[in-house]
This record gives sequence, C-alpha cells and structure tokens, in this order.
Amino acid sequence: VTEDGFILGVYRIPYGKGENSERTAQRPIFYLQHGMFVSASSWVANPPYTSLAFTLADSGYDVWMGNSRGSVWSQKHVHYSPESPEFWAFSFDEMAKYDLVATLNFIMKKTNQEKLYYVGHSQGTTIGTSFSTNPKLAQRIEFFFALAPMVSVQHSRGPLKTLMSIPPSLLKVIFGRKELFPKSALSQFLSSQMCNRKGFNILCTDFLFRVYGYDRENINMSRLDVYLSQNPAGTSVQNIVHWNQILHSAKFQVYDWGNPTANMAHFNQVTPPLYDLEAIKIPTAIWSGEQDRIAPPREVDNLLPKLPNLIYHKKIPYYNHIDFLLGLDTPQEFFHEILYLIKMYMKHYRPYGLPSNSKPRCASPPKRPPCHLLLWVRDC
Repeated sequence: VTEDGFILGVYRIPYGKGENSERTAQRPIFYLQHGMFVSASSWVANPPYTSLAFTLADSGYDVWMGNSRGSVWSQKHVHYSPESPEFWAFSFDEMAKYDLVATLNFIMKKTNQEKLYYVGHSQGTTIGTSFSTNPKLAQRIEFFFALAPMVSVQHSRGPLKTLMSIPPSLLKVIFGRKELFPKSALSQFLSSQMCNRKGFNILCTDFLFRVYGYDRENINMSRLDVYLSQNPAGTSVQNIVHWNQILHSAKFQVYDWGNPTANMAHFNQVTPPLYDLEAIKIPTAIWSGEQDRIAPPREVDNLLPKLPNLIYHKKIPYYNHIDFLLGLDTPQEFFHEILYLIKMYMKHYRPYGLPSNSKPRCASPPKRPPCHLLLWVRDC
C-alpha cells in the first residue's frame, strides 16, 4: 500500500527452474519496472529463454516485478473506486514518488536485504527519476539498467506521439478524465480470436509496428495473441497530459497543475520544478534501438550527456521499442550483457562484493560484449 492509498500488485520469481526456496533470502534482487500501457506480465510474455525475468531467476537472482498504479493489476485504493476521477488523478510523478518507494520498501522488508538492481523499460526508466529526488531510495540501487529510456518525446513519431500532441482539454473531451486504453473483453477477444488468423496477424503486427517501430523479423508471430491479450493494460488520461506538457515545454518537468495557486500547493512554487538527471549518481547502463519510434536515437543521444555515471550504452540498429520485451534475440543482444556488467561491477567497483553464498551465475554461457563497448572494464 502506497503512502497515498493505492494497493499495488507485485510479482515475484524467487528462484530458477529446477531449484527450491532454501536459499531465496540470500539471492541478490532484481526489480523490473514496466512501461506505459503495459503491466508486469510484459516481462514474462515470451518463452523462458527469451524473457528477462526468467533468465535472471535462472541466473541466481530473486526477481520482482512491479505494477504501476492504474495498470490492470494495481487498480485498488483504500478510499477511491476506479470509477471515481480522484482515483485517476496521477501521472508518472506519483508512480515515482509513491509506487516505487512503497514497492521497494516492501521488497526490502520481505527479503531483509538493503540493495537491488533496477531494470526499467520505457516509462519504467522515467519512473527511475525518483532516484534524483529521493537520495535515500537511490542508495538502495546497485545498478540502473535502462531499456529504451524515455525522458522526452520531442522527436518521437507515430500514433503515440499524435496522442501526446492532442491539447489536454480536447483529450479529456475524447477520453474523459479517468482511465485510458484499459484492458477490456473486446481487446482480449480480438487478440485471442483474430490476431493469430492468417491475414489478420499482419494487420495486428502492423499496428504494433506503427506504434513502436518496425522489426518484423524479430517477433514471435505464434505468440501474438499472448502479447495483445495482455496489453494495453491501462493508464490515466492525466499521465498522457503530463507527457503532452513535456512535449510542448521541451522540459523534463513534473506535472503542471494548470495554475500558480495549484502549483504552489503542490511544489511551493508557481511553476513545476524540473527533474535533475545529473543528480542520478547510480551506475547506469542503457540499451536503445535505432528503429524505436517512441524513444528514437536523437532522444537517447540528448539524454546520455546528462547522466553523470553512465557506464555503458549500446545502440541496436534494428531494435524497436518493444523488441526489448518481445524480441527473439534478446539474450544475445542484452541479457548476457546485463549479467556481464554486474560481474565486472562487482569485481572492480564494489570491493566488498556479495556474500559468498549469493554470487550470481549465468543461466547459459555468456556472450562476452566487445571490449571497446565496455571502456570501464580494466581487464579487457
């Protein structure tokens, strides 16, 4: 339960295939945060070998997956009903300020551990901005792994950019003031009964590619119904209004409540404060895709110089926004690199290391990243 009353769902994979729970408490922790319009199920949508959550569990980690408020598994509140506008009066600000703090506190208490590795995808990286405003929370993060990071949408393209460009007043007329793109019986029917049929599957994938970017060769067409039956998983109209503000102000700022009086009540200043990315001192690694329509290369290139402790960045030429979740070659492109980065970080940058009984192991032989990509690794 968050400080402001939201009841969140959290998924856990405490240990890998063929193992038991005897050593779960000693396993290092990975926390995975999903992006916009999806839920924690996006981390396990693919078969185990190409799902990051299962791979990390099989590699010796205790894996937790959060669900942001408003997504399908986090639509409860101690006071408000999802039918009330008050329930939906949030954006990613509250996800960062309340959801992430409550979820990580719960995990730390449950496992009796003090540190974890954070993986965010899309808006899941945006939620990581909490590390810039909450130093106590930031101290708990060993490493920040950012997949298709989002802090600006100036150069985004496609239907989502169009949605974010709609004036807030018109957006509220069209969609109301509550939930946007909820998981529904109709969407589940269309995805399960239509999208795997010959002819219709092309239409379904074309829709995905128009939104996220094109990479037809890297998607498992046989699981299209699984992908689309779980998504979209809902968010608030206010969340899109927040991205509209970021788009038009060209500033990575907190939500503008619309007038100086309301802003004074929330921030003690008449204009919304900016997020200070330079305050994120956590070791950070980024993977981005050149075909990404939501977090395109130009946006990522603008982000990189603002991060003071950027350890690694890899730009994958053919990746779109959702290849990081659904791609067929995710193990080769970045799963093993995450494990390798941790290994090198533990060796060179964290001298006290992990307890001897909790050192992670690779689920399968790692593909060592080229040394020129890991400039900080001293023994390449």
